Amino acid sequence: MSASIAAMRALESQIRTLEKAIEKQFEIIPNTLISIPGIGKVYSAGIIAEIGDICRFTGQASVAKYAGLVWTQHQSNEFEAEDTRLIKSGNRYLRYYLLEAANSVRRCDSEFRRYYDLKFKEVNKHQHKRALALTARKLVRLVFRLLKDNRLYKLPEG
Repeated sequence: MSASIAAMRALESQIRTLEKAIEKQFEIIPNTLISIPGIGKVYSAGIIAEIGDICRFTGQASVAKYAGLVWTQHQSNEFEAEDTRLIKSGNRYLRYYLLEAANSVRRCDSEFRRYYDLKFKEVNKHQHKRALALTARKLVRLVFRLLKDNRLYKLPEG
């Protein structure tokens, strides 16, 4: 038991050291994503690190595809399936950061919360996963615009 507690304390110490290193690197990079409520330094650093230079993407759709936040098409002639999966390709780390950040943002921002709730109620299957993926897709649009224009996020009025 004492060995497990010592291991946990060592891991907590390493986490604090890593957070301090991230903060030091953050001072160098102009960071607009931290202005979004719910996105802290870790999510912001992860998203920026995985995206790299935003200018290499033509639009928010290409960022979403790079992250793997697009759905496969399953269709034949007039039939189009309603239940499709997210593509398996894409940067899984960026997808992770965007999904986790979207989950955090939906708790802190009323606009994202309303959007999540609306998408959650639209279907009966895979409600949370679908709503979270669509909320992350909405977040991709915001992230792309903020990074492209190098500006801060302003909370919506009202």
